Amino acid sequence: MTIKGTNKKKGRYYTLARVILFFACTLVVYILSSILTENAPERMAKQLLMLSATILTFFLVLLFTRWEKLKPNDVGIVPGKKSAPRFSIGFGIGLLIAIMQVMIALSFGHFRLNLVPEITIAEIALTLLLFILAGFREELVFRSYFLRSLGYSLTPFLALVIMTTIFSLEHLVSGNTWQNAIIGAGTGAILFGLAALKTKGLALPLGLHIAFNFGNWAFGFKGRPGIWEVIVEKGYDSYVNNIGMGAYIFVMGLAIAGVCIVYRREKLS
Repeated sequence: MTIKGTNKKKGRYYTLARVILFFACTLVVYILSSILTENAPERMAKQLLMLSATILTFFLVLLFTRWEKLKPNDVGIVPGKKSAPRFSIGFGIGLLIAIMQVMIALSFGHFRLNLVPEITIAEIALTLLLFILAGFREELVFRSYFLRSLGYSLTPFLALVIMTTIFSLEHLVSGNTWQNAIIGAGTGAILFGLAALKTKGLALPLGLHIAFNFGNWAFGFKGRPGIWEVIVEKGYDSYVNNIGMGAYIFVMGLAIAGVCIVYRREKLS
């Protein structure tokens, strides 16, 4: 009996309810991790929080995967021969589209990038580590059991829609603006979700996710200085923000099209 058939017999609503329960448990795990690391040294507090949350989330994925009578490989958490090259390719493309976004935005003028002289190698390394851990956690939460289980039970397209909606809402509740949560996080969720479904693993979306977020931070596009700082001409804040968002949609659209073209023979599953 196929996995897909087994899931359908259990009922689509039952699987959806279980996925929602899984997501709720990941939030509990995150809160628990924040409590466990609240007394950690300030310099490493966020990294330790994400490390704790990532480890606990991984065990949640295993638990719910077993409950669903799936195997770890069915939800993409088992590395394979192609995992390392796919992660490397994803990381390279993630950095490339982050650079492209900045170059496009700069071409419209009214802001510049200033190198932050006081930033240290240690600060850059700790920030990269934070994005690695945060990327691992989000991919485990949204693109492993959550996405793949719904894909088997419903359809991959509906699974992608549901995952993107929840991903965007989580970013909205976390304090992001409507624009950043719906357009920003939502577009990213489509890219990462497609990459996970097409490659049936997390290596490619993880590389894309980590590199793009790190590149955004490095260029000061995360709302705070990174390796560079964004200096906007007076009175052009809204203009620059809109140009940046437009450039983001463009490069993400290119990346989504690239995944669809390169993996056009691979079915969403």
